[in-house]
Amino acid sequence: MASKRTLSFTTILAALVGLCMVAGVLVWQTWRASQISDQGRVPIGGPFSLVDHTGKPVTEKSWPGKHLLVYFGYTYCPDVCPADLQNMSLALTTLEKENPKAAAEIQPLFITIDPERDTVLALKDYVSLFHPRLVGLTGTPEQIEAAKKSYRVYAVKREEEGASDYLMDHTALIYLISPKGEYEAHFTSNTPPAVMAKRLGELAG
Repeated sequence: MASKRTLSFTTILAALVGLCMVAGVLVWQTWRASQISDQGRVPIGGPFSLVDHTGKPVTEKSWPGKHLLVYFGYTYCPDVCPADLQNMSLALTTLEKENPKAAAEIQPLFITIDPERDTVLALKDYVSLFHPRLVGLTGTPEQIEAAKKSYRVYAVKREEEGASDYLMDHTALIYLISPKGEYEAHFTSNTPPAVMAKRLGELAG
């Protein structure tokens, strides 16, 4: 009996080790995917049909010849979104001083992931807190889902029992899309504005 128990324990241990190895590979692959080179051609970006913060219908073609600097977030976000949008604004302001020609080739966009609360009026007030050329975009839940799918953006509502409000868990990346609609680069919350400005100048200059 002891031998059988030992064999069973060994088998279970081996299975657990195997599962850990598989999980480790998946984690490594996820990390590796985040290290995509700016020159890599990845399926990020694409068509969208939304409404801007003035109530005007727009698509990805509404800014012909421009590089689109795109961030997905929501106005009720308590920390990450305003911090990322502030960094993006600082980067653009820096670029406008150092390379105004390149800066003029970039159109910053803020696409909501929370269309239930982020109305045209809410976005109009919100984007006014950041860069003067920042355009806020909203739409129907279906339109927002389509835009999220194009950019491979993750976003899900996080509701706490008994709470009257909710937060959103979401991807926090700033994407740069070329005038041809191709992915050019992305920036994280840890990217310093000066570094972002330099890279934007290289790509849009």
